[in-house]
Amino acid sequence: MWTLVPTPSHANVIGCNWPFRIKRHDDGSIEHYKAHLVAKRYKQQEGIDYGETFSHVIKPTNVRVIPSLATGIDTRRTFTDHLYTALVGATLWTFRDEEEIDKGEEIELEIKKAIPRSRSSVVVFSENYASSPWCLDELVMIMERKRTSNHVARAVFYHVDPSTVRRQKGSFGTALARLEERFKADKKGCEDEWRKRMERWREALKEAADLSGWELKNKADGHEAKFIQKIVEELDGKIPRFRLSIPGYLVGIDDQVQRISSWLQDGPPDVGILSIWGIGGIGKTTIAKRVFNLNLGSFDAGSFLSDFAQTSKESHGVLRLQKQLVSEILVGKKRKIRSVDEGIGAIRKAMSSKRVLLVLDDVEENDQVDAILGMQNWFCPGSKIIITTKNPQFIKGPDKIHMVKVDILHKTPSLKLFCWHAFGEEDPPEIFTDLTNTAVAFCGGLPLALRILGRLLLNKKVDYWKSKLEQLETTPLDRIQKVLEISYNSLDDNNDKNIFLDIACFFIGKDRNLVVTILQECIFYPIHGIENLEDRGLLSVDNKNKLRMHQLLQQMGKEIICQKAPAKLGERCRLWRAKESLDVLEKNIGTRAIRGLKLDMHMEGNLQHQHSSGNAFSNWNEVQVQLETSAFTGMSELELLLINHVQLTGGYTEFPKKLRWLCWRGFLLNSIAIDFPLESLVVIDMRNSKLTRFWSGTKTFNFSSLISKLDRWRQMLHLRLRMAT
Repeated sequence: MWTLVPTPSHANVIGCNWPFRIKRHDDGSIEHYKAHLVAKRYKQQEGIDYGETFSHVIKPTNVRVIPSLATGIDTRRTFTDHLYTALVGATLWTFRDEEEIDKGEEIELEIKKAIPRSRSSVVVFSENYASSPWCLDELVMIMERKRTSNHVARAVFYHVDPSTVRRQKGSFGTALARLEERFKADKKGCEDEWRKRMERWREALKEAADLSGWELKNKADGHEAKFIQKIVEELDGKIPRFRLSIPGYLVGIDDQVQRISSWLQDGPPDVGILSIWGIGGIGKTTIAKRVFNLNLGSFDAGSFLSDFAQTSKESHGVLRLQKQLVSEILVGKKRKIRSVDEGIGAIRKAMSSKRVLLVLDDVEENDQVDAILGMQNWFCPGSKIIITTKNPQFIKGPDKIHMVKVDILHKTPSLKLFCWHAFGEEDPPEIFTDLTNTAVAFCGGLPLALRILGRLLLNKKVDYWKSKLEQLETTPLDRIQKVLEISYNSLDDNNDKNIFLDIACFFIGKDRNLVVTILQECIFYPIHGIENLEDRGLLSVDNKNKLRMHQLLQQMGKEIICQKAPAKLGERCRLWRAKESLDVLEKNIGTRAIRGLKLDMHMEGNLQHQHSSGNAFSNWNEVQVQLETSAFTGMSELELLLINHVQLTGGYTEFPKKLRWLCWRGFLLNSIAIDFPLESLVVIDMRNSKLTRFWSGTKTFNFSSLISKLDRWRQMLHLRLRMAT
């Protein structure tokens, strides 16, 4: 009984199908009917999502050949079985009803699914072929597919002359006559229906008899083993192998693909492992797919396990990966795997006798790598494993792993990739030249960003381009943000995450040693943390020891900060935009949540000067903003402060006491106020200021600590320090 109810507000509606099954006897007569409800597009796992057998889903990419194995009892378990085994052994992924259709499922329904999705069909004609109605129905479907598409159909004539099939004489004529008599007896009142069905069969047999193919008596002197070998060799040479889908307009990856392909072909004869690593969106998966497609033919079998890390974390995810791996290595054969332990045994057995190309896409944890290394002894010599990862840190240990880093694209390939997606050609129209250069510069050589932004701007007018590019300066594209956030979220702990955010907001272009000095006093572990960020491609150090970070990674980190307090500026942990910092200070709404603040009026004045049509900011280097020191009172946890070309008035008694880094360029006074809290500072930068001495008056310090700090500050300030007593 069914009850109709309103859709709950929290639920999504999923479409459903009612598969209708017909179980038949060997002669084609009906044994019984069966139907049940199945959710559309739902990947069901036997023993997990259901207890009984559901319809098997045939993936389009899984089938290269469909031998028509409904050849009657005379060859089903002899010649046809041997042919099937040989095709599978040659990695020609093959559909066969006994292998691919669970017991009790409707064969006709599954054949209807498989034929349109296959690239080729092989029909095996034998003496008893025409005695089976559903064999003939299958032939009709194959010939219809051949007429209406580029589907390739071939024929095998096993102890049958093509003329017998064409003229429907001998055993074929007898079988058709018997079927006609049976129809007359069983289908009274439906004469038109069975007559049309008979006509379709006869027409299909005539057409199929003229197919290019193989005749046993004319090949290999009638030796079946040689005959089968000949069929497999010809099919393997003419039918393209399984290909993974990759993005169009591949640009800038040829050198890396060639290098990895050379390693696959010329590498050591034992089992080899190679890691492709880089930040999210850099093109690791695209390169791996391209390499897989180009080199699969050199191996006995191959498997590409996408989203390895994410899938393995899902419920029964490891079991699903095991089933996929075994199925692909055994070239389409189904093996019942009920547990992870059973899967381990099945993988070991499948790997032991074949040279395999295995790709594990997006590996991110140590135990996953340990498991892969532990599998090496299972593989047949000459097998190769490719790993893609955002975090090569846990892979660097084993000497046997070959490392390949994927870097950002240079300017020329970046321009080409963007233009292909934005204009459908390698160069922009003249009117879009400047805007295109701006867009490409924004993407910073990241292939994912170039593709997404190019598609976004496709067929848009100049005004739209200008508006969107201006918006992107402060608001990242959601799809790019989500991909890059994966790298951030995979950082091991909050220590590394805080170091990443501090550098993204305040320390790009700063000396590495200087930043280490500052962050050590913030109770972080910057030496270890910066190294981790470098290992993951989130940060780099140039040849001048300056910290560098891709601008989209900077934007990603800043957006993470904004998302935590989208509407309340005073509750964000870091403030770096001049407008927002100034807003918080002028309104005195800062809180203890703020641990870093940047207000660079020197830079702000420069930007306004560049965008000004007049000369209002012609003296931008002298721009100053005046604020009250009380604006900082609520920021008790403030540790990092940059206030270039800002003038503060008032006392410093309530000023934040935990400051570790103070950058105050353009300071207008001769000395710092006597009550300014210097005790926690480890780095002070007051260049381009009028400072001649630190303070006037008497100030009490821990003497040994003060001497050390003063010496370091003197080197940074490049001035003679005088202390008044």
